[in-house]
Amino acid sequence: MKKLVLLTLSILCLFIGNSLFSQEINSAQIDALVARALDSTPSVGIAVAVVKDGNLIHSKGYGVKSIENKNKVDKHTLFAIASNSKAFTAAALSILVDEGKLNWQDRVIDHIAEFKMYNDYVTANFTIVDLLTHRSGLGLGAGDLMIFPDGGDFTIKDVLTSFQYQKATSDFRTKYDYDNLLYIVAGEVVARVSGMSWSDFVQSKIFAPLGMNNSVPTNSRLQKNANLALPHDSEGKQIRQLPIYDGDLVAAAGGIYASVDDLSKWMIMQLNRGKYGKDLSNELFSEKQQNQMWKPHTNLGFTTKPNPRTKQHFAAYGLGWFIIDKQGKIVVSHTGGLPGMLSKTVLVPELNLGIVVLTNSSSGGSAYSSIPEMILDSYLEIEERDWIKELADRTKTRGNESDAVTTEVWKAVEENKSSIIDLNNYTGTYKDNWFGEVEIAMKDGKLWFTSKRSPKLNGQMYFYKATTFAIKWEYTDMNADAFAIFSLNEEGKGISIKMKGISPNIDFSFDFQDLDLKRVKK
Repeated sequence: MKKLVLLTLSILCLFIGNSLFSQEINSAQIDALVARALDSTPSVGIAVAVVKDGNLIHSKGYGVKSIENKNKVDKHTLFAIASNSKAFTAAALSILVDEGKLNWQDRVIDHIAEFKMYNDYVTANFTIVDLLTHRSGLGLGAGDLMIFPDGGDFTIKDVLTSFQYQKATSDFRTKYDYDNLLYIVAGEVVARVSGMSWSDFVQSKIFAPLGMNNSVPTNSRLQKNANLALPHDSEGKQIRQLPIYDGDLVAAAGGIYASVDDLSKWMIMQLNRGKYGKDLSNELFSEKQQNQMWKPHTNLGFTTKPNPRTKQHFAAYGLGWFIIDKQGKIVVSHTGGLPGMLSKTVLVPELNLGIVVLTNSSSGGSAYSSIPEMILDSYLEIEERDWIKELADRTKTRGNESDAVTTEVWKAVEENKSSIIDLNNYTGTYKDNWFGEVEIAMKDGKLWFTSKRSPKLNGQMYFYKATTFAIKWEYTDMNADAFAIFSLNEEGKGISIKMKGISPNIDFSFDFQDLDLKRVKK
């Protein structure tokens, strides 16, 4: 969960460095960092934890859980950690490998017979490792419209059978393209091999042993009066509260709610190579499996001329973790993002250092990355650079560029509103093989788009130019307005629709470009 802006920002951060502190950093310095971050962009709440040498040296909440009730964030406040959940899915599979119930090179079809990819060779050779390494051959976020926005009726059966209808954008195992749906499949492997749901497995086999007593694997398990941070976004500088993303289907890819206090226990266990408890006498998974999760599986970049500040040579993806080298040290990390929720986890095994930052405002999103980067670089003693200001400015610039593009589109819509268009030429029911049916219909004299399986994807269609319409969704938790480009028959009637996002910074999980909608009814 994860998202394109998050991934781009994260990978960019990996290749640049800075430090405002000496090597050792204390709580007062972290407090000052967070205060600056809260002031730099519209923000609501932040929680930060740092572990070093097996000890929790900082765990604290800042700001508020909700702009409506103003209750304060503390170290036990639960945040949606989104794609940071992927490391838990990798850990769950590691436990099963240690138990002898699974092998990393097992074929997925040996555990899920109905799993089917876009060609027979890939189906027959797709392994458990392939589920976790973003190298399937499918494009970025392929099929994510099944889980974004939330509220759809898609099931695990739909996910398992969807890939056969997707088109590959690269050869199998040759290129990195981040995905979510294959982690959902990985969660189903956990369920079928263990005999319990992914959520039950993570709760009983990971949370309980580590003492992560407040954490839950998915939002449906949140207690009514949970100490919960609610998601927020902003329009300009006006912050607004959003509804909680609601969807158990996404759990193994991005469903966990956790606090920084609980995640500190998770980080300490990771840094101890799977061991935990008094005198490290207990083992969640073996060091062999830890090495497998932290081994580069998919290349993201390599250079023999590293950045002079960071000395970074490579970036890669392991199993549920990004991996880089920085100042001669291996850094393992991941980000997460859902509407109004952003997070980042960073581990440096050689320094026995772990950092986690959770936020409940996508508008103040640079804080989730700038704070851990500055803490990290202080320990690595990298040349000073003010990440808080730089990333806040970069986020603002990117937003302005996106606004400029979308403004021009809606300006063209306004200019063309007097065009004489027979809207009835476009009405009908159109179907995509994995997404299902959408209805294009007249509603109070206006053309309207309605998805039958994803009810939040509905909105008015405005003539843009030629045979293209701009759709303004009623869903506004994320900026996802889209173009619908019709193909017409010889009579000028719509026969198919291609789609794409309007904003250049649209979240990649709105993979409208993967839809191939064909008319099935008038």
